[in-house]
Amino acid sequence: MIDFGFDKLALIGAVALIVIGPEKLPKVARTVGHLFGKAQRYVADVKAEVNRSIELDELKKMKTEFEDAARNVEQTVQQEMGAASAAFDQDWATAASPGLESGASLHDGLMPPPASYKHPKKNWRLKRGATPQWYKQRNGIRAKAQSGAARVARFRPPGLKTAR
Repeated sequence: MIDFGFDKLALIGAVALIVIGPEKLPKVARTVGHLFGKAQRYVADVKAEVNRSIELDELKKMKTEFEDAARNVEQTVQQEMGAASAAFDQDWATAASPGLESGASLHDGLMPPPASYKHPKKNWRLKRGATPQWYKQRNGIRAKAQSGAARVARFRPPGLKTAR
């Protein structure tokens, strides 16, 4: 960058004062300041765009490396699953006991498999409080809200008439 010292700036100011004149110098200085600010903002925008493109390239590279690693893991898992499945099938085929009759199987004396899942038939969309009902009943907490007029009517002595 250009190195401006105090003496060089003073010389440029003196020449500008003589050439431009004292009445136009503030306007020209303001215009030069605006142009210099625009130039700085443009340079900062270009730097930011270059940095963004560099980061984008790095992210793309990391993405491809991650995808390759995921494919390798998937392939090894598939290979291990295939080997384990083959070993299990081989062990299952050789596990037949010599004392079994021709129509019997290994599973005749075992319990039947559990029944399929039954939904509890609860309304899961219904909002429930965290405090259980038995606790509310034991401690006298009102479970249902009642308006003030309904509470007065409920606890009014039977002999009183209402005034209208």
